[in-house]
Amino acid sequence: MEHNKLADKVARLLDAPGILGIVSAGDPVLRQKTKPYEGQLDDDLLHRLVARMRETMEKTDSAVGLAAPQVGIPLRLAVMATPEQLSERLTKSGQQPVPFTVLINPSYKAVGRRRVAAYEGCLSVPPWQAVVARADRVTLTREDEHGRRTKEEHAGFAARIVQHESDHLDGTLYLDRAELRSLSTQEQVVKRWGPAGVAAAAEELGFALP
Repeated sequence: MEHNKLADKVARLLDAPGILGIVSAGDPVLRQKTKPYEGQLDDDLLHRLVARMRETMEKTDSAVGLAAPQVGIPLRLAVMATPEQLSERLTKSGQQPVPFTVLINPSYKAVGRRRVAAYEGCLSVPPWQAVVARADRVTLTREDEHGRRTKEEHAGFAARIVQHESDHLDGTLYLDRAELRSLSTQEQVVKRWGPAGVAAAAEELGFALP
């Protein structure tokens, strides 16, 4: 019965035209630990949901990931990718762009102890950003939409996305891990802290870096 209710909810969500609506902070679905995916959706419905989540992410400015709770679905499912413009910047900085990736029942472990602080934002918490320290390298275990299970390592920005999206699936928002003194509007981050860097933000706003 639970499976049927969830499948009906997803079907109704996908019946609406256009990109999916993003749930804003304050909605309880963002604070619930999601249910593991155990075949609650048939293959066609799952593939349609993944496709619409991808479309929504790609058509939303600056989005690099989207978790199912952000569209109101309490399933352990997320997607991630870096848009072309960001991919070019990552390549120039020596990092690997993130191809479109489906994360079903993901789990990760930090590799080593190095943590890196950087500004993060969230589609569910516009227009704010704040500094979050996260593991610089992780080992990710996940399934894709075809049921294939993989284990892979991610570093840098990709590792940050993995951790951010996995947090969503545990009912955690990035603000729960953030240095709240760093809280800035997206405009301020781009204008002031993008060029100056996180170290300058830490010094001027008064918070510690790892």
